[in-house]
Amino acid sequence: MSTHQAPGTDPGGTTDSGEVAAADRLRRTKALRRRLLAQLFFELVLPLGSYYGLRALGAGQWLSMVAGGVLLLPWIGYGIVRRRRVEAMALFTLSLVVAATLLSLVSGSPRVLMVRDSWMTAAIGLWVLGTLLTRRPFMMTASRGVVIAKVGEAGLVAWEAQWDADPAFRHHLRFITAVWGAGFLLDAVLRVVLAYTIPVDAFPLTSAVLWLVVLGGLFAFHNTYITRHGLKL
Repeated sequence: MSTHQAPGTDPGGTTDSGEVAAADRLRRTKALRRRLLAQLFFELVLPLGSYYGLRALGAGQWLSMVAGGVLLLPWIGYGIVRRRRVEAMALFTLSLVVAATLLSLVSGSPRVLMVRDSWMTAAIGLWVLGTLLTRRPFMMTASRGVVIAKVGEAGLVAWEAQWDADPAFRHHLRFITAVWGAGFLLDAVLRVVLAYTIPVDAFPLTSAVLWLVVLGGLFAFHNTYITRHGLKL
């Protein structure tokens, strides 16, 4: 009986299986990065560019700011179509865009539109903190996509099993969740302060920079914390 094996395999096919798993993990990681880049473009770059582009063409502050909100609608619609369901966050974002636009029509002030994102980040922050009272805090569910991208479905099962078996694991995830919730609330408060203290034309750029700083700080903390406590996959 021949003992010849095809290159790159062992009797149990372990090497090929490993290569397939690695390729699948790389594919999921790339898909996750593409989704994050698309989100960054449609939720930050496009509204910011549209505001200053319209202002350069002579449009008013109110119209330029409304346009940024309107440009979010196709992105929200795409998310609903792609997932084939209406998610609470998409519905909440849509309601904020509509409500802020109507309120600004009544008041005639673009500053009402400026605090729209503050409502969103405040609501997200309160929701994140509220999950601390549940069996699965925000970070437990929010990390699922990243865990799957790195270690696959089987790795996710093992990762989630730690929640029931390891009290230290639960403590770490709850603490990270609390920090993220506090970060969103801080962003909301600072946005309101900026909305009523700086010139309208300076707000979109300042608000975007603030968000990047807060988000960058949260990610830096997150990465440092999970590395220090052995949670990084």
